[in-house]
Amino acid sequence: MGGAVSSTSPAGRLRSVLFPALPLARVRVLRVLIFAFVAIDVLTFSRDVLAHAGNAGFFTPVALARLLHLPPATAPIAYTLLVLILAGCAAGIAGWRPRLTGTVVAIAFWLWMLYSNSYGYIAHDHMALMVAVAVLPTVAGAPGPGPDGTVAVHDRSMTSGPARSEAAGWALRAIQIAVVATYFFSIVPKILYSGSLANWGNSAILTWASIRRGTGLAHWLVEYTPWVFIPAQWAGIALETLSPVVLFLRGKALYAAVALYLGFHVSTLVLLGIHFLPTALCWAAFLPLERLRLPRQRVRRSS
Repeated sequence: MGGAVSSTSPAGRLRSVLFPALPLARVRVLRVLIFAFVAIDVLTFSRDVLAHAGNAGFFTPVALARLLHLPPATAPIAYTLLVLILAGCAAGIAGWRPRLTGTVVAIAFWLWMLYSNSYGYIAHDHMALMVAVAVLPTVAGAPGPGPDGTVAVHDRSMTSGPARSEAAGWALRAIQIAVVATYFFSIVPKILYSGSLANWGNSAILTWASIRRGTGLAHWLVEYTPWVFIPAQWAGIALETLSPVVLFLRGKALYAAVALYLGFHVSTLVLLGIHFLPTALCWAAFLPLERLRLPRQRVRRSS
């Protein structure tokens, strides 16, 4: 009892899938990207929390907000959360006590998004981003490489050789799963609203969306090439249905898949003005970010 789990056993294979030993430097780069985007997000895309202050009559808390007994947003609550998020993101980008600053950002940003989603609109494009801020603080340190190419951290799951950690692998895997789930579970509302995927795929939903909120290019397509919309809808269904496959891809096949999904978001931005940037950013969790060169952090701590 208590022996090591064989890598060829079912438990060992599951562990290798959920807890791969991945570079800590990858987490460091992703942390910078995530925190930078969160700071931008609360000042732009989810800034509506500030506007909700004083509109208690429109507060319809989502399930988690009800569980936490959150009161309606007020100006002091909104601005306190904003300051905590911005200060935490700045400290996290600088590499100062990543677990502490990451935890502050995670709690404040989750409360911020609960408020944002409790006034009539659910921003499901933020799901992977919320998972990212929640799991990044679980990785100890994740500083940049020192002069010798190694990373000074204290992590029991560290492997020999290059600085890798199962904790880093789990955090990155959790973000990846959240990204994939954003696509895969979008199949559910299509079935609920249309009765079946076939009904949705053969409907005029994309044509209607292009007429209602489309760009000039979308209007041109409606007028001159309306036949493209049905195949486009089925292509979207295929991307969503097959999204879990991305979790098992490696190398060039993985990079091609990431480019394909990002290309999908570029097309929705160009045609409909829908950006989905929070999810698009989290695709970075699939990439070898450790190859990017960031300035060395002056403070190198494991807390």
